[in-house]
Amino acid sequence: MYANLRSAKLMKNAGLFMELLATYRKHGWQLQDVLLQPATRSELDAQEPELLKDIAVREAEVDALWFSRPSHQNREAWELRLMAQTPYALFETFEPDETEEERDDVKREMEVLMRDYASNK
Repeated sequence: MYANLRSAKLMKNAGLFMELLATYRKHGWQLQDVLLQPATRSELDAQEPELLKDIAVREAEVDALWFSRPSHQNREAWELRLMAQTPYALFETFEPDETEEERDDVKREMEVLMRDYASNK
């Protein structure tokens, strides 16, 4: 029974990943980065070896997807979407003159907020 529950959760994760990717792409977002817990990464690699091919994946304490797209007035929008059935995302826009270092600092802060949210659910 445990193996069946685990298999159902994995299929749910793979299906959810594909569903989120399709939805965001439909609205002009590009997948930039994937944050996965080691167990989720192992399961996805074992079940769907091609799923994460050519995608930047980082080990994290939460399963989440980073998307970006152009925004108004030459800004760039970034969204960190929790990989869960319940929609939860953090959003930020960056000015064209912001450095990569400044952007990375904000994105790291967003990852901490996402981790805190997911651990308190």
